[in-house]
Amino acid sequence: MSRLIAGKSAVMQQQLDLLHMRYDLRDNAAPGITMSRGKPIQQGVRVKLTTGTSWDKLAQMTPEEIRDGNLFPEGFLPLPHPHQAEGGMVFPHFEIEEIKKQEGRDLTRFDLDFDIPDQFLPEFPPAIFLTTHPDLGDVSQGKLVTGDNFFEMFNGILNPKQIEGLRLLVTPFPQQQFNDTTDRRSERPSRGVSCFDCHANGHTNGATHLSGDSRPQASRHRIDTPSLRGLYIQRLFGSQRALKSVEDFTEFEQRGAYFDGDPVLATQKGVNILEHGSQVQFMAEFEELLDFPPAPKLDLFGKLDPAKATAMELRGQDIFFGKGQCYACHEPPYYTDNSMHNLQAERFYQTKTINGLIAGADGPIKTFPLRGIKDSPPYLHDGRLLTLEDSVEYFNLILGTKLSAEEKSDLVSFLRDL
Repeated sequence: MSRLIAGKSAVMQQQLDLLHMRYDLRDNAAPGITMSRGKPIQQGVRVKLTTGTSWDKLAQMTPEEIRDGNLFPEGFLPLPHPHQAEGGMVFPHFEIEEIKKQEGRDLTRFDLDFDIPDQFLPEFPPAIFLTTHPDLGDVSQGKLVTGDNFFEMFNGILNPKQIEGLRLLVTPFPQQQFNDTTDRRSERPSRGVSCFDCHANGHTNGATHLSGDSRPQASRHRIDTPSLRGLYIQRLFGSQRALKSVEDFTEFEQRGAYFDGDPVLATQKGVNILEHGSQVQFMAEFEELLDFPPAPKLDLFGKLDPAKATAMELRGQDIFFGKGQCYACHEPPYYTDNSMHNLQAERFYQTKTINGLIAGADGPIKTFPLRGIKDSPPYLHDGRLLTLEDSVEYFNLILGTKLSAEEKSDLVSFLRDL
């Protein structure tokens, strides 16, 4: 503990230096564009270019030319964990403060802080939309759902089985960095973490971790917590693990992933194996009630209603389903094909080590739904893309679509409507 506390400032400075080198981190919100509960959305391309290049120049080059000239933008490379050599769950400060206030449970790590600035993270606490109650709109009451308030918030809205599933989702269980044993990264013994400590209100707060299914440590990918909204239409779970049901995913997390994929450590630290029929299924039943936010400009088929959309948004839709090739993976109405795709981004750069992470091939990645995408920054499986504009530039380069500046802007406008 003394060693890690002493090294914390240097570790965090190294990560912050990397972020500033890669990105423009200014707070520059898009006028009049907000998330579901009103948080401003950051605008503009934040990934910095190598001196002497431009997005147009890069788009005209082959992957080999970009790789051999070392011109691939640093912000498009895999993003390391705040401390790759140590890994583990790291929570944004606002989640830590609210859990401490409500439950007296401390998710602070003495060795690490969260790295990405607040303006690039989802709003907190997020809205909650239920498939069973579209008439109620956001049922969060502006609160973070925890073990302290879940019953008073949902009694009369959910049936008893669903309430029990929610109770389990807000119940803390032992985890690698937060447990009763002496190797924890919390100052005091901890009751652990709950599913909703990362998936705040069934959405996400941007909390990060390392994938449990790869070794050595330097090869483990950073994981940005995905939203659970729209879980009812998804058929693959885990950014790269392709588990076939949310029940399988829940059991995998509890038995191994919470403990960095080491079931021997899990036994030592107090793993609590969930019973499938009376616990895991109850959790899944609640999760599958979580809906996407309303999209008032979309019709029944998930496309823009011409009577409600602007000319810019309609042009963006045409690009999405045409030149941009986005539709090839992101099919309406929910904008996913429930498959996995290998973008082979490693064509554009030489494998190198970045703050302890071996930045090589990503491999196949799940197609995440784009419905409600403006509520879920940062983007890609590891959160390396801070804005929708960054995401458009990334895929324009990777897919070789050669969009003009106006086409990119139109496409972002359409994505905000989803």
